[in-house]
Amino acid sequence: MTMTDMTASHRKTSSNKSAGTKTLLRSKNFIVWGFFAVLLLLFSVVAAASSGSVQIPFFEVLTHLFNCSTDTACQLSSSDHQIIWEIRLPRILMALLTGAGLSVTGAILQSVTRNPLADPYLFGISSGAALGAVIVMSALSATTIAFMPSSITIGALMGSAFSVILMLTLAGRSAVVVERLLLSGVAVSFMLSAFTSLILYYSEPDTAATLLFWMMGSFSNSQWDELWMPASALSIGVFLFIIYRRWLGAIMAGDESALTLGIPVNKMRLFMLMVCAVITGVIVAHVGGIGFVGLMMPHISRYLVGSQIHRQIFMTLVLGGSFMIWVDVIAHTLLENQVLPVGIVTSALGSLFFFVILKNRTVNH
Repeated sequence: MTMTDMTASHRKTSSNKSAGTKTLLRSKNFIVWGFFAVLLLLFSVVAAASSGSVQIPFFEVLTHLFNCSTDTACQLSSSDHQIIWEIRLPRILMALLTGAGLSVTGAILQSVTRNPLADPYLFGISSGAALGAVIVMSALSATTIAFMPSSITIGALMGSAFSVILMLTLAGRSAVVVERLLLSGVAVSFMLSAFTSLILYYSEPDTAATLLFWMMGSFSNSQWDELWMPASALSIGVFLFIIYRRWLGAIMAGDESALTLGIPVNKMRLFMLMVCAVITGVIVAHVGGIGFVGLMMPHISRYLVGSQIHRQIFMTLVLGGSFMIWVDVIAHTLLENQVLPVGIVTSALGSLFFFVILKNRTVNH
């Protein structure tokens, strides 16, 4: 073996060791951040359950939730027990499911389009779901909706599916081009939002006020029997995301690389769009329109644990749930005797978040 061959072999060995060390560091980094994210989520649930117009000590709530059965009041009075289990926990869990669902759909849409600004709102999915729900709520009476509570969910699902179909129709053969697909999504979003505003304009004043407040997002009316549908949609969606995580990772590397591996890129992208549309439609039907979550959480997750899709899925679920719980706490406590719409809080935080990102990028460049 010549000196040149020995040098090349030494460099190759060093490169392999360096790559292995980086992989190990990333795995440890993911474990550490994942552990703290789970702790944050647990803390958020307990803190949210203890805060409100009636303050309940944090450690009493902690003991009540994890060391007592639901049929005993433990150290709490019967009124506090009722407040936690019948009012606050359903609201907290709905906020958790909403934040996790919107965050993970944002991460998937950003992955399959390779666009860091993609989210359910950008593709018009949320606008379509809101339009479908608003049509049902304005066309049917409150008695009919109470008799058929799933009608709003069906309307939202139909609206979100319609938005995806309309987006693909507008893109036409150019739907394989990600940039044109995004432009079609933006056009659909504005179009469906205009129709929603038109319905609001011609609605009765009381109905319009109710619809407007609903469109801004709220968890105040959440009940235990409403949680199963968002939980089911999110669980099935996450299960599919995990199954196809290798294909999603290949698409993130580029369409040509994915096609070389035999992955049907266009069909996969359409399938992921439909799965995200279902999750978004179910969430919007229950809590209304909430923006910026699907944009912010994937960015934070990538910053903490990198761009590998399985790590992003986990971190966006946990961080998104924690974030939305605290948004709900802020909405309930910021103004005395008033509850702010959740969408106002997320929009304010989201605009501030992207202002910080823009400022940092400007400084770096």
